[in-house]
Amino acid sequence: MIKAVLIDDEPLARSIVKEYLLDYPEVVISQECGDGFEGVKAIAEHRPDLIFLDIQMPKINGFEMLELIEQEPAVIFTTAFDEYAIKAFDAHAIDYLLKPFSKDRFGKAMEKLINQHKAHVGGTSEMQGLLEEAAQQKVQQERVVVKTGAKIKIIPVQDIHYFEADDDYVKIYTLEGRFLKKKTMSYFEASLPPPQFVRTHRSYIVQVQQITRIEPYEKESHIAILKSGARTPISAAGYAKLKVVLGL
Repeated sequence: MIKAVLIDDEPLARSIVKEYLLDYPEVVISQECGDGFEGVKAIAEHRPDLIFLDIQMPKINGFEMLELIEQEPAVIFTTAFDEYAIKAFDAHAIDYLLKPFSKDRFGKAMEKLINQHKAHVGGTSEMQGLLEEAAQQKVQQERVVVKTGAKIKIIPVQDIHYFEADDDYVKIYTLEGRFLKKKTMSYFEASLPPPQFVRTHRSYIVQVQQITRIEPYEKESHIAILKSGARTPISAAGYAKLKVVLGL
């Protein structure tokens, strides 16, 4: 049996997937969701093997939703997202179905899924690759979505003061406080809009406009003093990057 969750804000789109799935008795629909918030909860509750996922949805988009889940199911996109953009994710998702899609095209996606399910392939590496590709999309560079307990918070990047590495997580500091995101510093370095953010140290990325002054520290290193009063280290390499951005 393959457990599935449908996540799409369009009821008609969900009904079409349900109709096509009648030909696949091995697939059981655990829940339908109208947005990414519901999707996160449904995946945590049902732990599905497969999700049919729209990308462009209200509140949070499909990529942002995938960042918040701990379990990593197989993904078939059902979307009107730009065809050329979605092709970039084809190597990491089971398949993508561009709306409106035919029953025959749906069948080809299901064939891929069933073959992969039998072979027990897929998982973390595919999902991470998918999200790394998604990070290059403009909307992903404008905000960061985090979970705080059972709540989901959307943080505009201009509200972020700095990032700090913390083992498998990254701490995100804002005026409202500190938030955790299970990502790498390299991920944020690649996705944040330059030159607004600079990786000043292997463990820190700072929003340049938050820096009030830079003070010498030990040897070739420096310290950045931020508007909030926070002090973040600057390595020699980070200082060279800052000098370029600040025109020093």
